[in-house]
Amino acid sequence: MARIIGIDIRDTHVRAALLRTRFRVVELERLSEVQVTSGVEAALAEALKPMLHLGEHLAVAIDGQRAFVHTLKIPSTALRQLGDVLPFELEAEIPIDIDEVVYDYRLPKGRASGPVMDVLTAAAREADVRAAIQLVKGVTRREPERVSLGALPLANLGSLAPAALTTRPVALIDFGGAHTDFVVVDQGQVVFARTLSQGVGVLPAGAESLAAELRQSLTAWLAKGGQGVEVVYLTGSLARGAAEYLAYHLSTPVEVLPPLDLKLADTAQGADVPRFARAIGIALGLRSGAQDLNLRQGGGGFQSSFGALRERAPVLSGLVASIFVFFLFSSWAELRALDRDHEALEAALSKLSLHVLGEETTDPERVSELLDKGPGKQDSDPMPRFDAFDVIVEISKAVPHTVTHDIEDFDVQRSKVKMNGVVGSTDEAQNIATKLKEHSCLHDVKVSKFTQVVNSERQKYVLEFDALCPEDGGGKKAVAKADPSGGGK
Repeated sequence: MARIIGIDIRDTHVRAALLRTRFRVVELERLSEVQVTSGVEAALAEALKPMLHLGEHLAVAIDGQRAFVHTLKIPSTALRQLGDVLPFELEAEIPIDIDEVVYDYRLPKGRASGPVMDVLTAAAREADVRAAIQLVKGVTRREPERVSLGALPLANLGSLAPAALTTRPVALIDFGGAHTDFVVVDQGQVVFARTLSQGVGVLPAGAESLAAELRQSLTAWLAKGGQGVEVVYLTGSLARGAAEYLAYHLSTPVEVLPPLDLKLADTAQGADVPRFARAIGIALGLRSGAQDLNLRQGGGGFQSSFGALRERAPVLSGLVASIFVFFLFSSWAELRALDRDHEALEAALSKLSLHVLGEETTDPERVSELLDKGPGKQDSDPMPRFDAFDVIVEISKAVPHTVTHDIEDFDVQRSKVKMNGVVGSTDEAQNIATKLKEHSCLHDVKVSKFTQVVNSERQKYVLEFDALCPEDGGGKKAVAKADPSGGGK
């Protein structure tokens, strides 16, 4: 969001418009007009006093009679060398030395669409541009970032009224007390501009003379090969009945400037927009996509340097101080929240340690020590180190490759193992039992029963033993103590 001010300085009055811009919305915040009675500087100070706060960007325009506006025909082949060619072409059109002026130019839309380009140029004495800059700086202590001229800023209104100003050739006339600015806009770009030597100060006696000058301006535009304008819009200091009077003399539809797409901070200001149109257009030149020209070029270009930073030092210092205060407050609030969380966790730890460990403490190291010494540490791991799968593996290892061995039933209850198997002979069963006795986790291995398989010479046998490793308290004494009925003999 930015706050921009357009300053329209005339011989008889000073007008200023304050706009607030954000994304695609432009809000008209304030309009101010002061008559020049005690000098331009005093009028400018009074007009800007209610607008200057913090961070506004300023733009101003010099009188059109102090500038030279020309459309130069430049060969399209010179486009790449335009910066070198333009000074020579421009010097031939203006009555003063090129070293004494600052200038700006704008290429037409479509660039080189033919062998020749019409390049709009504007130039003014560097002394006049610097005088305008110093006038604003002397009142506001800030340099304007942009210096436009004449009625060219009216083209910037196209962004707020595209249907009226950018879809067809139109003329805009801005009436001042001593001068009248005339500009033709086609497709949103300025294509012709001039400043007339008469303003509303000659009315009513000079009405016909002023209308004749405007008619000559339209004819001059057509003589340059321009398209006929479809409508003429009036802005500035308008006299009653001006639209109807000029429509008759110009033989062209004439209307007051239509409403702009502005958000109004005060709805009563809507009726004043046509009168302040030039000031609004000057302010809009500070936005991207401006259609007017900027005479702050070369040595007069706006410098965002140490001097500019020094001028804004109070604003920047205030912003830095505000950011620092907010940082301190945020850090303090975060620390307070962490302290409350810490207190809540300590209370929960104290209560839980008393309930589980029998001692109330908030020290995490003491809790770890109590857990290491607690009764839970004396309990043996319920998971055995030697389970049923391990038993099956050892049985398979004990069966020689030359023996055909079948298991009909396999049962494990805690550490007690009972297996019903089928072998070729009783010796084979005894050999398997002997082999299993060699394992340190298998105890009291014995064949308790033999039975011959019906209609076969193979022998059924019942093998029983205890599976308990020494790490789990295994061994013959431990097994006998755990289950006296299964002890060895």
